[in-house]
Formats: sequence, C-alpha cells, structure tokens
Amino acid sequence: MKKILSLIVAFFGLMTVTMAQSITRTDVSIFPAPEKGYKQVVIDVPHSSKDDSKKIEFTVGKWMEVDGCNHFSLMGNLEQKDLKGWGYNYYVFTTTGDVVSTRMGCIDTPNRNLFVTAQPELTRYNGKLPIVIYVPEEYEVKFKIFTTDGEEYQASEFRRKK
Repeated sequence: MKKILSLIVAFFGLMTVTMAQSITRTDVSIFPAPEKGYKQVVIDVPHSSKDDSKKIEFTVGKWMEVDGCNHFSLMGNLEQKDLKGWGYNYYVFTTTGDVVSTRMGCIDTPNRNLFVTAQPELTRYNGKLPIVIYVPEEYEVKFKIFTTDGEEYQASEFRRKK
C-alpha cells in the first residue's frame, strides 16, 4: 500500500514539475520601465500551432464596492504605443478613476464587491510575443482567450431592385 501511494505521489510530483517547466516567462526587459504610479502587467500566452485561430480580449479594472442592481463601467483610455526599433507594441491605460453607471433605484439590495472594468480590447493571439500593458498601480488586468473551430462562412450579397 505504501509503495502504491508513493508511486502516485511521485507521478503527480513529476506532472507538476513538467507542467511548471512548460510555462515560460518572456523577457520583457526591452520594454520601458513603468512610470511613477504605474505597474507593468504582462500577458504571456503559450505558443501553439493554432495561434491564428485565437484572439485575446483583455480589460483593465478595479474591485469596488457598488450597489446591488446597477451596471458599472470604468472610464479610461487605452493607448497602443510602438516599441521603437523593435516592431512590437504595448499598451498604456490612463484613467482618473471615474465610473459611470445606470441609475436604477436599488431598493433593499445589498452592496456587492464587483470588478468594474473599462472597455475591453480585442487583439490577435501570438504565443511568441507577450502583451505588455502599463496600468495604474491599484488596477488589474484580466483576459480571456477566444478560439474558433476554423470554419469560415460566406456572407450573402443583397441586391436591391432598381
């Protein structure tokens, strides 16, 4: 019994080491250092043979206590900049922290902790390059990976009678 248990533990330990080795961090030292009050956030996605069929959507946000029924959105500007001499780009998010919301009356609804986000950005997936984003220190970046099954569809042409 001890031998079987030790084999199982060794197997899962080996799997953990193998999985940890497959996740690599990209060197981002060529990108500028963050300005005062900002931090550098990196989305480092794994490379695959199907990179062309994927997109990444990322959004900048902040956890806030808000009412229980309205919809909230963070005001801000996401600017794409060119890393001169390298042909890469990066993003800088600026905000004053203002939030807009719907104005429904929330009678007897408790407050909630919500990740309030700015407008999301959809970009191409490239497992060979990181997505580098500079955000104010108190903000976070979350992302989703979208993929397609590869099928393409033909749009219908509509002709009007003259």
